[in-house]
Amino acid sequence: MLLDLFGTETPVIGVIHLLPLPGSPRWDGQFENVCLRAEQEAAALATGGANGIIVENFFDAPFSKNQVDTATACAMSIVINRIMAICDLPIGVNVLRNDALTAMAVAATTGAQFIRVNVLTGAMVTDQGLIEGQAHELHLYRRHLDAHKNVRIFADVMVKHASPLGAINDIKLIAKDTVKRGLADAVIVSGSATGDEPSLQDLENVRDALPNTPIFVGSGASKKNVKSLLRYADGVIVASSLKRQGILENPVDVEQVRALINIVKEHQTAQEDLKASAGEKL
Repeated sequence: MLLDLFGTETPVIGVIHLLPLPGSPRWDGQFENVCLRAEQEAAALATGGANGIIVENFFDAPFSKNQVDTATACAMSIVINRIMAICDLPIGVNVLRNDALTAMAVAATTGAQFIRVNVLTGAMVTDQGLIEGQAHELHLYRRHLDAHKNVRIFADVMVKHASPLGAINDIKLIAKDTVKRGLADAVIVSGSATGDEPSLQDLENVRDALPNTPIFVGSGASKKNVKSLLRYADGVIVASSLKRQGILENPVDVEQVRALINIVKEHQTAQEDLKASAGEKL
């Protein structure tokens, strides 16, 4: 699936954090600025060698718990269309905090290839309150939009800035439920907050639980740790470490993208050499 979608089995997906959109508390009425910044960041990610892009309404915080304003959905669709006009990378959609239905609608109507869902199954206690997964509704809606063959669902496992409700906090069990019962096409493992890397133990546990499911690191990947993270993960979704001076509010820096991509390519080459060496021994 990863090779077909991203052209590589070890994809690096760069994140575009959209400036505040209409319908959000910090919207300032300057929509062209939102689009221009998104286009600039898309160009930086493509030029730097990223394998995909995911677009998030990140600066709309504080987020609505479930459904975003209609104007927000329309704005995201317009921005994604403008990105697609200058960039041919696969595009994903994440509508925060957990509006998977709107993300699916935006993806299906713009031609984006995947969405990220923070809570697909179960329930999580977050800064927006209690958020419950809507896997059933999402899959029905995807089929209703005839997008079940074109839009993949990437789902977080124990998403950042949240804690699971109830006694079950075994990441293996939650990961299995996300795929076996929630029917996620890929899973995402993050640290506890934006910019925090996941523990290698969490990644190893999820890999043990889901040996045949694509696993992405959802936060904290950087030049320093990406090789160790890719021991267990198939790919990374990166935002903070690609920004100018590493500052979250800054735009994406093409040189930071290029540097990370080069390290991932080194890892890929090393893995291929190991496989070739093992094959020769056999």
